[in-house]
Amino acid sequence: MYEKLRRREMHVSAKGPPNPAEIQIMRLFPQTLLTLFLTLSTAMHALTPVNPDATPRTRATLDFIVGLEPRTEKRLLSGQFVGFGPGAQLALMDQIHAKTGQWPAIIGVDYANFNGSTISLETTIPNRVALAYARAGGIVTVSAHLYNPANPADYGLRDKGVDLDTLLQPGTPAHARWMHQLDEVAAGLQELRAAGVVVLWRPFHEMNGDWFWWGAKKPAAFVRLWRHMFDYFTTTKGLDNLLWVYGPNHMDNTADYYPGDDCVDIVGFDAYTDHINPKRIHGYPALAKIKKPLGFTEYGPFGSKNPPGDYDYRRFIDGIMKHFPRSTFFMCWDDNWSLASNLHTRELLAHPWVVNRDDLPAALGIQ
Repeated sequence: MYEKLRRREMHVSAKGPPNPAEIQIMRLFPQTLLTLFLTLSTAMHALTPVNPDATPRTRATLDFIVGLEPRTEKRLLSGQFVGFGPGAQLALMDQIHAKTGQWPAIIGVDYANFNGSTISLETTIPNRVALAYARAGGIVTVSAHLYNPANPADYGLRDKGVDLDTLLQPGTPAHARWMHQLDEVAAGLQELRAAGVVVLWRPFHEMNGDWFWWGAKKPAAFVRLWRHMFDYFTTTKGLDNLLWVYGPNHMDNTADYYPGDDCVDIVGFDAYTDHINPKRIHGYPALAKIKKPLGFTEYGPFGSKNPPGDYDYRRFIDGIMKHFPRSTFFMCWDDNWSLASNLHTRELLAHPWVVNRDDLPAALGIQ
């Protein structure tokens, strides 16, 4: 009975006039009280950030994302990655706006510097880009292609055979380098925190694949590494502006490395394919069972290498609606995967489902 009344309150029921029992309940609850009751009930069932000390803006951002899934329109946040370290730039967003008349809701940056073996100082430009977009009303997501702390000589992003537990053993060189790297990343995130920016923080992405040093390890070891970072950033560093995003690759084992409901706010997967269906994109059912907002943490048409840049992005939104209905956001990768380089991106960003920057609540932005 409550669900029937709730649907009528939201104007989504199409079953005709209320029955006598419903009318009696409506008489017992005047409209204003019923509306208040429904609002409070919805609030009680809303997700809260996994960091109990999350800032009000962080909580509001998660509330907004959680509230997208039940909508029939304006329910899928658009996003675009704009570069690594010193290569991050707003020019790609300008190109998208010139082409489509829209600004994507989410901007993505990464702290990695592939020309060195450190994150140090490489947060400056990505932070500047992220801050500018946040001040214009956008949502920020940050990732970091971390260097391998077990390798003292090289960046080691694609090293094999790394024992993740050695990073967590105090007194070892690998642990010292790991903690140094965490401090460098945290300093960048703290800079955004000081400016009031909420960050969708996406560490260790594609951890179920074997192409990064942290990937395809025993799930228990990966979970220990994730939780170590989570505890250090949350408790020691006081990063109360983060929403933690779990983003595996679109394989059958998407949920195998899930660290737990108490340290993940948002889930998704990275997918590089022009076929937006369950035959090509695996792992959605397992992620969809997790009671967290879900989306495409990275998307690129054709594949992970050398896309031609002529993809019809209408296929993407059609595939999401048909096969991945729980999705609440997507972030396109840059270069020839991007919204600036491919076809029919104007139609994608103008689609009734899509939420762009100008559609976001003003309260989520910063001054």
